[in-house]
Amino acid sequence: MRRLLLLLHTVRYLKIQQLVYRVYYRFSKPRLKKRPAPEMRGVITAWSGPNFILPATDDGKSFTFLGETGYLQYGWNNPAFSKLWLYNLHYQDDLNAVGADGRSAVCQQLVENWIDANPPLQGNGWEPYCLSLRIVNWVKWLSRLQADEVDPRWLSSLACQANALAQQLEFHILANHLFANAKALVFAGSFLGGKQGDALLGRGVRLLDQQVPEQFLADGAHYELSPMYHATLLWDMCDLVQLQQQTRLVALDQRKTLWRRVITHGISWLRKMVHPDGDIAFFNDATLGIAPTLKQLEGYAGQLGCVPEPISRNADFAPLQLCHLKSSGYVVIDWAEGHRALLDAAKVGPGYQPGHAHADTLSFELSLFGQRVFVNSGISQYGEDTERHRQRSTAAHNTLEVDGENSSEIWAGFRVARRAKPIDLAIRQQEGYIRVDAAHDGYQRLPGKVLHQRQWLAKPSELVIEDQLSGDFKQAKAYFHLHPDVRLEQVDGNHLQGNLAQCQVFNLSFEGGIVETQAGSWHPAFGVSLPNNCVVVTLQASELKTQISWRDV
Repeated sequence: MRRLLLLLHTVRYLKIQQLVYRVYYRFSKPRLKKRPAPEMRGVITAWSGPNFILPATDDGKSFTFLGETGYLQYGWNNPAFSKLWLYNLHYQDDLNAVGADGRSAVCQQLVENWIDANPPLQGNGWEPYCLSLRIVNWVKWLSRLQADEVDPRWLSSLACQANALAQQLEFHILANHLFANAKALVFAGSFLGGKQGDALLGRGVRLLDQQVPEQFLADGAHYELSPMYHATLLWDMCDLVQLQQQTRLVALDQRKTLWRRVITHGISWLRKMVHPDGDIAFFNDATLGIAPTLKQLEGYAGQLGCVPEPISRNADFAPLQLCHLKSSGYVVIDWAEGHRALLDAAKVGPGYQPGHAHADTLSFELSLFGQRVFVNSGISQYGEDTERHRQRSTAAHNTLEVDGENSSEIWAGFRVARRAKPIDLAIRQQEGYIRVDAAHDGYQRLPGKVLHQRQWLAKPSELVIEDQLSGDFKQAKAYFHLHPDVRLEQVDGNHLQGNLAQCQVFNLSFEGGIVETQAGSWHPAFGVSLPNNCVVVTLQASELKTQISWRDV
């Protein structure tokens, strides 16, 4: 019964389109008709976009993805590996990895092996998301070859894959999956000529016309509100502009102004959602080593002429600076000394596709002296097991849990039923302080109808957090996860001292709760779990005051 209720509360957010296509694809499978031999359009020559992905193989026989190594001799669809590991194998990112031009024999071997071992419509490689990423990789790789070096069998396979993708676009999933489908159609249609190429290109750009304005918000954020996926799709946008510049196809030229604006605004957003170390904050599904870094994106965008101007400081409120990313819901506070707090007052979004959302409403991250101090836990895996559920849970983030429940009902790996909605956001900035008030109604679904209110008060060398709960509850716990490099010392019962790697010190004190330090884990990459400390504060009543202070040296 509980699972049925979760399903009902999940389905009610979906678009009718998603439900219709889910049923349609259950009964309708792609069919590959015999077509004339494909031709090349001849407008993409020597793809010149940069690379950021590191090679997963040296010899085309052993591959390392997500921290795990496997061997191709055991098959492209070896059930001993996770679905995500097999997906990475089928993406064939090695065709365009760093140094790919010097590994032409391995690249050709990968293409040949894939064709031989993956007959049409059989295995993971023919699923639409795998098709999408591999088609783009093949087009980039093929474009770097001379026309007489392109084996007709490779071209025929590319056309077959594009045809299969066009018949199973992911309208039942939408979001970044449908965007990847559209990008692949545009790449395939730009590379292939004739009626097939024109049809693929036309369908791809029409899909992008729908998806780009919907998926990128007014403040520049990608609407799934994950810094990792934001960076991934921003790279995709750079690829599209690079394709436009290389081909000068009319269909792409007509859209370049919008695409370039999305890149510029997206980089401005990402500049605020990174820590002083230059890497992303861990809100929703986010970890390192998957998406390009801000520096890599700025380099690509610079090559395209799409880098925004640096954001200037507001002299009226130095040393404290405030940035409210209104459309996405994040608030960023900067101190002149290089400290940064990132506050999550964002909704679970988009409503119809929250697959990468976590129960992290009103969480925060904080860097001091250029070093991460308070961190959300990140992700080390996908799937539907208990560890995936734990990493998405409220307790894995720097926020407050009521009666052991998550603020949003995460379940089944990539689903969310009832969601916390941020309310009553108020921001006030005056000389000497910034105050951010917010609340969420995620615990209103519980019998006690609990409302969680949180206030962040930033002052020079101090961040004070006040939590207040209204309603009835049995137990509430606040979690404060520390970066693995932070060493904690207990001064007294409710007062801790943190020592940073570069010898700076901060103090952490609490009023209104019982404090304990527990062993935890931080996940800065897929397949990686690092031990850290987590301060857990059990509230004694309905209010908790947390004071974080530091000394500049």
